[in-house]
Amino acid sequence: MSKQDSSRSDRRQFLRSSAAVAVASGSMIGSTALAAGFHHSVDDKLRVGLIGCGGRGTGAAIDACGADSNVALVAIADAFPDRVKTCARQLSRAFEEKFGTAAKEKLDLPEERQFVGLDSYRWVIDCGVDVVILAQPPYFRPASLKAAVEAGKHVFCEKPIAVDVPGVLSVIDTCQNAKDVNIVSGLCWRYDLGVRATMDKIKEGAIGPIVNIQANYLTGELWHRGNDPAWTPLEYQIRNWVYYNWLSGDIPAEQHIHTLDKALWLMDDVPPARCYSTGGRQKRTGEKWGNVYDHFATCFEWDNGVRCFSYCRQQKGCFNENEAHAWGYQGNAKILAHRIENSHGVWRYDGPKPSMYQVEHEHLFRAIRSGEKINNGDYMCKSTLMALMARNACYTGKMITWVEMLQDKTVLGPKSLDEHDYQPDPVPIPGE
Repeated sequence: MSKQDSSRSDRRQFLRSSAAVAVASGSMIGSTALAAGFHHSVDDKLRVGLIGCGGRGTGAAIDACGADSNVALVAIADAFPDRVKTCARQLSRAFEEKFGTAAKEKLDLPEERQFVGLDSYRWVIDCGVDVVILAQPPYFRPASLKAAVEAGKHVFCEKPIAVDVPGVLSVIDTCQNAKDVNIVSGLCWRYDLGVRATMDKIKEGAIGPIVNIQANYLTGELWHRGNDPAWTPLEYQIRNWVYYNWLSGDIPAEQHIHTLDKALWLMDDVPPARCYSTGGRQKRTGEKWGNVYDHFATCFEWDNGVRCFSYCRQQKGCFNENEAHAWGYQGNAKILAHRIENSHGVWRYDGPKPSMYQVEHEHLFRAIRSGEKINNGDYMCKSTLMALMARNACYTGKMITWVEMLQDKTVLGPKSLDEHDYQPDPVPIPGE
């Protein structure tokens, strides 16, 4: 078997349908950064770099620095200078409010470590950090994750991890090669104590064998950054990235993935065998809304007969619900409500409820300090692929199998980020 064939076989094993497994300036912090494989004591300061200065990235940086007593944010990067400046100001205020007199120890962001440009992630990785937070648009995550892992950095990676199958396969390779570093996923509900307790009860048989799942993420409209005559078409798309499937993956991947991940979790991380879907654009029909849909309805099927009925929508003025429902032969559950009903009555989780955003970073830093290894690569890749399978089934109007998805070679986006006049693909029309 050739090296290429071996790599392809490894990727298939990773996702097999069985229970499974620009312009930047800066300076090096120096040789004080600790090697990823080193046992970090509580006295060792862990240096964090943020890549992607939007709201989620800013929030993740604050959570990370609150998750360990000896952590400092020392570098940030974004494609655009105004986003970097805004993020730096917001972080300064937030750190003072949250950490008080310790803020100066927690936030060390001189201008020379505030990087700008589409390649600015490299400057963060190379400036002496121990941990990297990847919170830029999903399109950029496979390359950034690969670079971070190859440089020996621990990673917190937001979801989804890619927008197309080649991107997912790249991440699989990266995660399989991440032997000495930790990779924690932004699929945050896996770290929510109430959700984990509810899942544990289900795994123990509280509702019996699962029959059906309903995964809802019905919500309102999202932000839009507007337009500026000075922006190129490429810059406009990146600034409004949620509305372009090559940047966000569309609703199933960018947002609904949280609920799909719970469905996957309920199925012991065994991916569905096939799916079909319907959806489209009803409200967001103008050119400003890019080429994504505003609603999807998908049916996932497993070979054991279980189905997951998946609904997601981004339309204002409508009924909203974010919940994963599970029905078994002996009862039913609402995962986010932490509620299980069966013949014995109703069980509700009433334990502690710390912020899951904080908890996921606590797990990451605890693993770094203890020498433990966390690698969330398996489920974060499967959940992303599950979301992309729903999107592709809806776009094409066809039933798509898991095996077919693994063979999809379609690469979304421009051939080069130097294509400043890049025009996105037209809005997909099912059946065509």
